[in-house]
Amino acid sequence: MTKAQGGQQWYRIGLLISAIAVVLDQVSKFWILYSVMAPPRVIEVTPFFNLVLAWNKGISFGMFNTDSTYGPLLLTGLAIVIVIALCIWLWRADTKWVACALGLVIGGAVGNVIDRVRFGAVVDFLDVHAFGYHWPAFNVADSAICVGAAILILESLFRPSEKA
Repeated sequence: MTKAQGGQQWYRIGLLISAIAVVLDQVSKFWILYSVMAPPRVIEVTPFFNLVLAWNKGISFGMFNTDSTYGPLLLTGLAIVIVIALCIWLWRADTKWVACALGLVIGGAVGNVIDRVRFGAVVDFLDVHAFGYHWPAFNVADSAICVGAAILILESLFRPSEKA
């Protein structure tokens, strides 16, 4: 298999993972919005995990969460530019781990862009807490982005050296 064929194979795998992440994200948000959180409330699942309904107009984990009219448009545009750049990186991916990781990040970003276009904010519903401290609410897309980023970091740290 040539390098180009391998790259195209990883690209297809990355896009498939991206599509799966988007579908899981959107299905989970639909379920939360129209079934679980009708009406909105806090559902204690375990002593450290709740289901909640939060509207995030900021970026990941609620950072820069404002009521600005242009905020969602700016964040959507920025996310689209980042997704395009990540797709170019995915096209050049040379390992399955990089392709999988980029697929997760792309899928998560697209899932949140869909929310911003539909609602002007991202639907967050997973609430992890301990000892009175709550992590900002998040969703499946945010999880995909974090897992993908972690895989990219680990892959870069433990990739065998090509000097050997």
